[in-house]
Amino acid sequence: MDLLVASTLEAFRLLFSGDPEIWEIVGISFRVSTLAILAAVPPALIIAFCLAYGNFIGRRLLISLFNTFLSIPAVVIGLTLFIVLSRHGPLGDWKLLFTQSAMVMGQFLLCLPILVCMTHVALQAADRAAWETARTLGASRLHAFFTVLYEIRFGLMAALLAGYGRIIAEVGASMMLGGNIAHYTRNIPTAIALETGKGAFAEGIALGAVLLFLAFVLNALLQYVQGKGSIHP
Repeated sequence: MDLLVASTLEAFRLLFSGDPEIWEIVGISFRVSTLAILAAVPPALIIAFCLAYGNFIGRRLLISLFNTFLSIPAVVIGLTLFIVLSRHGPLGDWKLLFTQSAMVMGQFLLCLPILVCMTHVALQAADRAAWETARTLGASRLHAFFTVLYEIRFGLMAALLAGYGRIIAEVGASMMLGGNIAHYTRNIPTAIALETGKGAFAEGIALGAVLLFLAFVLNALLQYVQGKGSIHP
């Protein structure tokens, strides 16, 4: 009990004193995850729209595949990309393994199914009249597409928050693809695993507190977005 109290007090001292190593790790985490979700949003929107409004062979199979991808463990994504990016892999010449770019790729693949599935559900629940009306009034396909996205903006925000929360806290893919290199690829989850393994509980608790606060903020935003999107009598 004394160890827990002492470690927690030291953790808050590290956070509020602006410890450069702690905040560097936090910065790497946010940078990698933000780049990953920004890269995933455009293809996710296009895929979800095609699945919701398209009528082509294999559509149901693709929907089933993306729903299946939701449950793929992060370590499986990490292992697959590790093999692809390793020296003898098909993309070994790119020399991306143990870089932030590799971590972005891993997190991209983790959040893409979440964005696709949640956006697809929001599109299915939306009134198709928005698309049809926009096209009838002479809007281009692109303009009609953004009109539909505006109609599902609350569901879209929920998808973004869920996807971001998923990738910033994952450890398996980041550890395998980034290598947990200090000052370069060490993010919050991998640093927590390292520090607690060394018995440096204060650093682990400090970084865990950042993740906990982020989870609270994301959940609060999600509740707000869902509340805004609800229809109250």
